[in-house]
Amino acid sequence: MSTPAPPSSGSSTASPGPSGRGDPELPALGPLGTARWAWTQLTKMNTALFLLLLLAVAAVPGSIFPQRIQDPAAVQDYIDSRPVLGEWLDRLQFFDVFASAWFSAVYILLFVSLVGCVLPRAAKHWRAWRAEPPRTPRRLERLPEHGRLALGAAGGDAPAPDEVVADAARLLRRRGYRVAVRDAGSGAPSVAAERGMWKEVGNVVFHLALLGVLVSVAVGSLFGYKGQRVVVEGESFVNTLIGYDSFTPGTNYDADWLEPFSVRLDSFDAEFNRDTAVPENYGAPLDFTAEVTVRDEPGAEPREEVLKVNKPLDVGGTKAYLVGNGYAPVVRVTDGDGEVAYEGPVVTIPSDGVYTSSMVLKVPDARPDQLGFVGLLLPTAVGGEGEMPRSVDPGLANPRLILSAYHGDLGLDTGEPQNVFVLDVDGLTELNAMNNPNGAIVLDAANPRHELPGGKGAVEFLDVKRYVGLDVHYDPGKTAAFVSFVAAFTGLLMSMFIARRRVWVRATAGTDDDGRAATVLEYGLLARGEDPRLRTEAERLQELWTGHWAGEDPRAAGAPQRTTRADDRPGNE
Repeated sequence: MSTPAPPSSGSSTASPGPSGRGDPELPALGPLGTARWAWTQLTKMNTALFLLLLLAVAAVPGSIFPQRIQDPAAVQDYIDSRPVLGEWLDRLQFFDVFASAWFSAVYILLFVSLVGCVLPRAAKHWRAWRAEPPRTPRRLERLPEHGRLALGAAGGDAPAPDEVVADAARLLRRRGYRVAVRDAGSGAPSVAAERGMWKEVGNVVFHLALLGVLVSVAVGSLFGYKGQRVVVEGESFVNTLIGYDSFTPGTNYDADWLEPFSVRLDSFDAEFNRDTAVPENYGAPLDFTAEVTVRDEPGAEPREEVLKVNKPLDVGGTKAYLVGNGYAPVVRVTDGDGEVAYEGPVVTIPSDGVYTSSMVLKVPDARPDQLGFVGLLLPTAVGGEGEMPRSVDPGLANPRLILSAYHGDLGLDTGEPQNVFVLDVDGLTELNAMNNPNGAIVLDAANPRHELPGGKGAVEFLDVKRYVGLDVHYDPGKTAAFVSFVAAFTGLLMSMFIARRRVWVRATAGTDDDGRAATVLEYGLLARGEDPRLRTEAERLQELWTGHWAGEDPRAAGAPQRTTRADDRPGNE
């Protein structure tokens, strides 16, 4: 008889279990099982809530760091000022947050999770809606709310249990319950009733509307656009790419899709407070009104519209908002050769409540040298010789231009973009300024023209016009987002304030407290989840039973007995 050899060090054996057998080997999930497990985890409601929170966190860098789609120059300045950090942030797409791979991944996962949560839940609720209320428990006294009522005709026979159940079903139906009569014709017929199914409908509507919000926001981000344009009185804005001062398209928007409508600013009126009773409020703006002429497309009939701060202009779903206004002095610049190098309005930027406005004018066509001007427009100027000029009112009572002049190369021929509201004086020669021997250029109604020193030309102050700043938005998903929000809010209210309850009523032959033959009505109530109003509903039902049968049986009104078991739950529902 041979002795078995011991196992080698490289072999493995299962340790014997209590029964002497080896431990059972658990089956591997496999690719399909793993996919099912991942889908189950993804479509859980707590996963959807976590992804919603993660999406909000992922959007935070978009408000901290400059975004390339909004301001490419600011992004480049950030990278240039912080080379190492900026390069890594750019690699991680922190300057393109809402188009980044990681933000899109969270967004898509949230969408899939909500779809996986809501659609099966909606189908399950639809089946529950079409099904009858659940069967009557055997022991109604174990329900949180329970009561008994002895019914009998004085001097006669007690009502039949089937009649009691039929009356109870009719009364419950009047209170909005859907009912199902069970065991009719037996010794213990019953009715099962349920209401509050709209609570779950509200829950489903809320989550479906949340999906609608996500889809609407995505559509707006992909196929919408926004742009800004300054329009001076008498000028027009045409909705084309070249017509914008700045234009930010959606991720998938093509500028060729722009509807070619036009808007001409006919006049702009600013109303200011002229009540001297409160001096600190004098001159405060009260209202802004822009009268415009709109053409929906080339060759279309013009129509007059009024544009206000809280009244945007709507042209075929594209909205134009009034977001700014100011003064645009009309200036003519004659160069050293006697030719008009520039003539037209110059947009200024208000810097205070009285519309003291900064102005920059670049004249690259001037000869023999290019000219540049920087200064202030004072709508209502005061201050004499030796005093610092200033404006005392936003109205156009005494307009005055105070300018510094430069000549030289403006740097516009290099092709590098420049800020039109900033004049880089490095490399330029100063002609006029406050601290220059030639002094500053002061132009007003009494002195509208100034000759530049050295034969460089002249500058004239011709007029002052108003301008408006338009913020143009096109968001194809905005209406759907608003409807989805209203639906979500409605669904939330429904799920919060509608109570889902079940009521069971059973009628059996028995005796009352005096030993006389009677029909015993027994009922119980159950709520889905916590419902502090369940006891109130039980009291109302008791009053309903008593009030209905008291007219037929004088003993019924004093017979009900109701018990409450707030901590119990039925074990045989």
